[in-house]
This record gives sequence, C-alpha cells and structure tokens, in this order.
Amino acid sequence: MTVELDLTIDPVDLTVALVAAPSVSEEEAELADAIERALRSQAPHLEVVRTGNAVLARTNLGRPSRVVFAGHIDTVPVNDNLPPRLVDGVLHGLGSVDMKGGVAVMLHLAVTVIEPKHDLTFLFYDCEEIDAARNGLVRVERDFADWMRGDVAVVCEPSNGVVEAGCQGTMRVELRKTGQRAHTARGWMGVNAIHALGAVMSTLAAYETRTVDIDGCTYREGLQAVHISGGVAGNVVPDAALLRINFRFAPDRSQEQAEAHMREVFAGHDVTVVDSAPGALPGLSAPAARELVEAAGGTPVAKLGWTDVARFAALGIPAVNFGPGDPTLAHTQQENVPVEQITRCARVLRLFVGG
Repeated sequence: MTVELDLTIDPVDLTVALVAAPSVSEEEAELADAIERALRSQAPHLEVVRTGNAVLARTNLGRPSRVVFAGHIDTVPVNDNLPPRLVDGVLHGLGSVDMKGGVAVMLHLAVTVIEPKHDLTFLFYDCEEIDAARNGLVRVERDFADWMRGDVAVVCEPSNGVVEAGCQGTMRVELRKTGQRAHTARGWMGVNAIHALGAVMSTLAAYETRTVDIDGCTYREGLQAVHISGGVAGNVVPDAALLRINFRFAPDRSQEQAEAHMREVFAGHDVTVVDSAPGALPGLSAPAARELVEAAGGTPVAKLGWTDVARFAALGIPAVNFGPGDPTLAHTQQENVPVEQITRCARVLRLFVGG
C-alpha cells in the first residue's frame, strides 16, 4: 500500500501517519518515497534532492543565516507496538518517540513556513539506528557536503521538549588477559585469566566519575563494564578472558584525551580502543542557538548520550537536540509521546524560524 502524506495537517496527526508507516532501518524506502513526493508536490519553495533513502530539502532565500534541521526516519525493529494508538492525549507506537514526532514537526515546518527569517535546510535521513558507518548523514556529508553547512543545527531527537546542548563522547575499550590451562583439580598448575581481571574490576568499582560544567550545562561522565567473557569448560582453568568497557566522556575531552585517560586509569594493562566517537560542545553562544533557547524558554541541559549533533560539531557547526518525547522510552516496547509535546515543539520552532 502506497504511503501518502499531507504535510499541512496538524503535526500530531502527521506523527500518527508517520508511525503507521513502518520504516525499520534498511527498510525506509517506502517512507522516503512518500516524503519525497510530498515535499516536491506540496513545497514548491524548496529545493529537494534524494540520496539513497535520505531526502534533503532547503530554502535559498539569501538570508544572512541558515538553520539546519536533521532527523532520521528509521526505527528499531517492530516489537508488537504497531499500529499507533492515540489514548487520552498520548500517542503510543514504534517511533513515536525516536523520532517520528520530531520528523513530523520538521516536515510540517518545511511546507508551511514560506518566509522564514533564516534560510532553512531539512535533512531526513536513513539508517541511524544501526552501524554508524551506515548512517545516512555519512553519505550526505560525503556527497552533499554543502547541505550540512549552517550557522546552527537542530537535531530533533527526543529531548522532552527541552533544549539539550551538545552531547557526550563515547568510547569502547577492550582488556584481554591470558593464562595457562590446567585441570581444575590441579588448578595450581595453571594461570586463571578470569582471575587476572579482578584488579581491573576493582578499579572500575572504585572509579569516581567526573562532573563538568560547560556553558551552564552539567555533563557527568561514566565508566562501565559492559561485557565479560572467558572460560573453556567447567573443569578447565581458563587461559583467556575479555572485558569490554564503555566510557562516556564530557565534550571538553577530545577522543585522544579520552583514550589517554583510559590508559592512565588502566595503567599496567593492555588497552585496545575498538570504537570511538567524539562529543559535541554545547555551542550555546552562537546567535542562532541563543534564539532557539529564548524561543524554547526554560534552561538548556546537557545531553547525556551521543547523537548526531556530534557530526555537526565536528564540522564546526553549533548543534543542539530539541524534539518531543522522553528519550528514556526510545527503543522500548512502551514508546509513547504526549501530543502536547509535539504541539509545543512545533510552536517553539515556528517562533524560532519566523515566517
């Protein structure tokens, strides 16, 4: 069944329509087709291009500043949470939080804001929920680099309708220990690799996380063991053991500084970095970012997690998260968003961009 979207309807109703269109990662083509058709037919004031299952749209009005809005259209796999249900002012369903409420607000603004005070770019992209190398923004940055440029970027990930500034960096490291096999009846003849991880586990248990204030936003770091493996059989002293650790670091640390800190914390152990992504500084001093904070009211908070704001920050573009929905419900079977948050985010962003 072909998906058809009316982008002029209330953003709440548009969110319902988007949630009803399944778009699990790598299966976004039908929804991307619908978004492209709708933008080309309902927004003649926008330049529209398609790359894979990402759809890009922008104004070219010659404004002195440009705001980039970004939102992914894919979801995690269905978990008995479709079709959408609207009950007592709350929308339930896969992607209602992460992040079709934010995408609906973006689409509605793209079509209905004709004379904004900033030039606007809208990036609707694919494969955010899977391997980072597959993320549609990687392709956009490679093939349409100028579409990523702006004075500020707003990633409409769920933030409870509060401006979440910047994001933490993330790093995964591995520590391996080797030993010597022996029969457990004669354990003294072997060297237990799992036991050798005891000192590392003690270090983790005693680790004191750092809290840092940046532009009035408080970032709390975290260091957690996330995987441990080893052992051969129930009667064999293990000769190999592996521990994986995740480090969430404040954006005042670079990846290099984060790695140096890991090697310092686990001095004397062989540390291998297996995955790393930089954080993003808040960037709230940028004029356009200050305008958004003013339009949203309240006080900006730190983003405790990693989002695509980091991709923009790496390009030197201030970026924030702002969208409807509680991020702690993302990826859960119970995804739901109060419709008032969708309405409020649309109102705030319309005030921010004008027109």
